[in-house]
Amino acid sequence: MSIGLALAPARARGVRIARLARSAAGLGAALIAAASAFAQDVQGLRLRSLAATCAACHGTDGRAAEGAALPGLAALPAPYLVAQMQAFKSGARAGTVMPQLAKGYSDAQIAQLAAWFAQTPSTGAAR
Repeated sequence: MSIGLALAPARARGVRIARLARSAAGLGAALIAAASAFAQDVQGLRLRSLAATCAACHGTDGRAAEGAALPGLAALPAPYLVAQMQAFKSGARAGTVMPQLAKGYSDAQIAQLAAWFAQTPSTGAAR
């Protein structure tokens, strides 16, 4: 038996191992991308759930019904929303329910809510 024939199975195994390694690397990259997309979806759902706590008074997605007594929040500037929520939270702005509700939000949650409502159009389809 020549050395070339003896090495042929080893070379074939090496090729198979290399192909398997490339496949595993591709699968790993796909899993990482899927996990990242899932994490973004989860974060988006958490934020939407947080914003939904405002819906009973300020309308779905911050869009108040026509003629509603309370203002809609959609499309208001984020700095304005943060300032109002902080004023409610600190007691600087009076209200019936909002001072108590605002105290339940962290500063980070207030900033997230403000950013979410600021990028929500005041009209159109729900997100």
